Amino acid sequence: MSTSSPAATVAAAAQELRAPSARAGVISIDVGGTDMKTALLDADGRLVDIERAATPHGHGSAEAIVEWLATAVEQARQRHPGLTIGAAGIGVPGLVDEVLGIGRFASNLSWTDFPFRDAAEARTGLPIAFGHDVRAASLAERELGAARGFSNAAVVIIGTGIACTLIVDDHVLLSDGFAGELGHTIIDPHGAPCACGGRGHLEGTASSSAIARRYTLATGHPVPGSREVLERATAGDAVAAAVWTDAIDALAIGLSQIVTLTAPEAIVIGGGLAQAGDALFTPLATALESRLSFHRHPRLLAARLGENAGLLGAALAARRLMTP
Repeated sequence: MSTSSPAATVAAAAQELRAPSARAGVISIDVGGTDMKTALLDADGRLVDIERAATPHGHGSAEAIVEWLATAVEQARQRHPGLTIGAAGIGVPGLVDEVLGIGRFASNLSWTDFPFRDAAEARTGLPIAFGHDVRAASLAERELGAARGFSNAAVVIIGTGIACTLIVDDHVLLSDGFAGELGHTIIDPHGAPCACGGRGHLEGTASSSAIARRYTLATGHPVPGSREVLERATAGDAVAAAVWTDAIDALAIGLSQIVTLTAPEAIVIGGGLAQAGDALFTPLATALESRLSFHRHPRLLAARLGENAGLLGAALAARRLMTP
């Protein structure tokens, strides 16, 4: 992975997007299943502030996110009175209608048909670029990172859930916000129930949270995340090794379906699970290759922008609102 700082990578994007009308800073927010981050960038794309907080869950979570953004905008204006904020970008998980600015559904965060863009614009007084968190991360990876230069690619983000952006012939496949829900593809029709109401979905086996949960259920020993499961597998824990292998196999099945349907030149993998490095990519490449025959054989690449890709993408989208 690249070691470029968030400030450096956003500055590179700012150089590409700069226009006379874009002489203002932006705020971006990346909402994940576990935590959410907000970044303030000046007119030259330099990172000024970054904040992190736990993602609210349950009833009222969407409203709480909008309120958090409004607070971030107000605090930024107080701390940096000389910096004009021209727009904000928001990336959220789940089903997202980017045209209407609506969060259609998020199984892990309990909202349905919430008008994020209208609510955020009314609360902050700023133009809002609203979209899916993975598509925001994918925008950054496509313009600045590992997906740059590919006309056909998939960017897969694995964290609390699993989602992807499909780039086909230089176009991002949106399908009114329903495309890219890789985590809800069926891997085992008789598998465990999913929070969305389905059964046997990929993210129930291969997401970071599922890996930790499955190990805890199998052993009775709670672990905070997939990193600890991998550490135990490396140390010789047979149950941890089996849970990790099951996740790799499930991911290979899911990725093989992407390859069959969209024939990407590259599959870029990011999110928390990608931090496992070779322990993920080496067996996953082997498992995926074993499931391909006549198909295009894509390159399997690590995302370059790390955990801040969503922030970068939301910032890029916000800057575009200020560009003619």
